[in-house]
Amino acid sequence: MIRPTVARVDLKALTSNYAAIVNHLKGEQPAHTPGVIAVVKANAYGHGAPQVGKALERAGADLLACADIEEGAALRAAGVECEILVFGALSVSDLDGLFDCRLTPTISTPGAAVAVQAAAARYKQRVRYHLKIDTGMNRLGFRADNLRRSLPDLFDSPNLELDAVYTHFATADDPDSPHFAQQRMKFEQALKDVDALGGRPRYRHACNSAAFLRDSRVWYDRVRPGLLLYGIVPPPLASTLPLTPVMTLHSKVVAVKGMRPGEISGYGARFTANDPVTIAIIPAGYADGLDLRLAGRGAVLIRGRRAPVVGSVCMDMSMIDVTGTDVAPGDEVVIIGEQGEESLGVRETAAAIGTIPYELLCRVGSRIQRVYGIE
Repeated sequence: MIRPTVARVDLKALTSNYAAIVNHLKGEQPAHTPGVIAVVKANAYGHGAPQVGKALERAGADLLACADIEEGAALRAAGVECEILVFGALSVSDLDGLFDCRLTPTISTPGAAVAVQAAAARYKQRVRYHLKIDTGMNRLGFRADNLRRSLPDLFDSPNLELDAVYTHFATADDPDSPHFAQQRMKFEQALKDVDALGGRPRYRHACNSAAFLRDSRVWYDRVRPGLLLYGIVPPPLASTLPLTPVMTLHSKVVAVKGMRPGEISGYGARFTANDPVTIAIIPAGYADGLDLRLAGRGAVLIRGRRAPVVGSVCMDMSMIDVTGTDVAPGDEVVIIGEQGEESLGVRETAAAIGTIPYELLCRVGSRIQRVYGIE
């Protein structure tokens, strides 16, 4: 059975977006074309990591990235065979999964280095890892200004082999921030320090989708597109890449009712009808990932027209003002996507409620069935 509210995931659009990124890299840097690390963390930004991971692998991706060991295990269980990089912290994780699922760890703290070395020795294996450098985001990573003291013990670990070095930009999507350039310079120096300490990584990587669009100098040997894979350009940036949004979100009208002037709708009585109003009810609410802030700010598409969300977004339902439109139960509702000549994208909806597209995609609820289009 399929509930009325569904997410349609176009795997053909996904693989087309992947190809567009690869072709752009080849066109811009034919002599030394960076590889791609396809980011599928957070359930592939809400799109469904098992299906997305397998589709990207069939499209030629040889390295996927996830947030933690559990996400990596889910990809392996789905049949993904290519290399899988774990971005997240490992010092308090169950490290058996690294070996059981053939995952590549990130080592970003001295504690993680000790833990992974001990686990590798126990398994009598040599583990290739990615070294994360903190160049100014102050989240995970060895401090860029302390590498000559913090890395020698890691590089001396008998069961660990340095495979790559990377960092993460804090302000890649903010063209006015000087922090991006400062981080780039710190990373360049960090690479020199790693080399001076005897580290010989196969490759370096630094850029997410926003950095990929902003500055080819930070492409290095691999790029890490996330949002771009799913057909969305990180705001406020623009791009000429031929991208198609991969997910659309649909529902159906389940009831239509009239409201008299002075009547209210929804919890908290946040909407009061000043004139006669027609309300359509859709079976999608905050348990499905719809943001509470949509009420009074956001809209959906019904009968090819924009219709505002009013009242309050409830757990399982939302109210839509369809006054003046001939709407009936069973009519299709587009929450994200196109209908007729109208479209409503994730970027626009996110801007309307003061958040970012990443949040809206990742919050699409687990009870919403993903319906996958073929590649």
